[in-house]
Amino acid sequence: MKKKFLFATLALAARGVIADGPAEFPVWPGIAPGAEKYVAENKKVDPTLLAPTLTVFLPDAEKANGTGVLICPGGGYSGLAWTYEGNDIAKWFNARGIAGFVLKYRRPVSGSERLYDHTVPLADAKRAIRIVRSRADEWHLKIDRIGVLGFSAGGHLASSLGVHYEAGNANATDAVERVGTRPDFMVLVYPVLDMNTDGVMHGGSRKNLLGDNPDPKLFDFYSSPKQVNAQTPPTFLLTTTGDSVVPAQNCLLMYEALKKAGVPCEMHVFEKGQHGYGMKDTHEPVTDFWPSLLEAWMKQHGWLGAAK
Repeated sequence: MKKKFLFATLALAARGVIADGPAEFPVWPGIAPGAEKYVAENKKVDPTLLAPTLTVFLPDAEKANGTGVLICPGGGYSGLAWTYEGNDIAKWFNARGIAGFVLKYRRPVSGSERLYDHTVPLADAKRAIRIVRSRADEWHLKIDRIGVLGFSAGGHLASSLGVHYEAGNANATDAVERVGTRPDFMVLVYPVLDMNTDGVMHGGSRKNLLGDNPDPKLFDFYSSPKQVNAQTPPTFLLTTTGDSVVPAQNCLLMYEALKKAGVPCEMHVFEKGQHGYGMKDTHEPVTDFWPSLLEAWMKQHGWLGAAK
């Protein structure tokens, strides 16, 4: 029964009629690559671990300005905080004329069990931004105004998308694969960015993503500050000195790398604020002010202006 329900859900999602409100679409046609064996086994896991989805939040037509943002919630590459780090920020964007696309990507682990290797979350993210860009006309977007935002481990995924992007394959039979994956801007909120440095990296995210005995070369590959170049998208960074889970040094390393490469960047480091506030009101300055700082940054770059 569970397998039948999953296939029925995918069929409905493909038509954008899963439920009242925002439409939720499968990221991959049918079961995601590598998940086939788990579906065959009728494995009892979070359905997004078998079929990742993209939930589409579109602004009112009279407000729409042509900008869209792919949103990657955090969760240490084992869970997903898709409410206050997903749906809530999408609704905030909608109020400002921006389309939000919440990605429920696959995580490599479920509980103590490893289901996938390190390539899977980024593959889902690349596919998701391709979907958004390939359907830009349908969703009234400009193809050069599609960015990515991520919180915590979702910030790591968003930054990986920004430094490991791919061009589209013009000869692909699948129209989605014909467009590129480079975001036009990145917003990284208390992000995991370093995978190398003791006292800086978030050990849980690294272990969940890379496993117990990874190839040491992957530490550099997944350390986004080490992968920055002049084509890395303009970036907004936000963190707090008080974050005891993902230290502020992650953002500092990224800021220095971006500045060295000549990439437009802006960073805000608040004194107080624990990890994981997202769009919640914690009655601390960071949650009072960070959305308005992001809004100002986007406005100065033209992503809040009318579509041309």
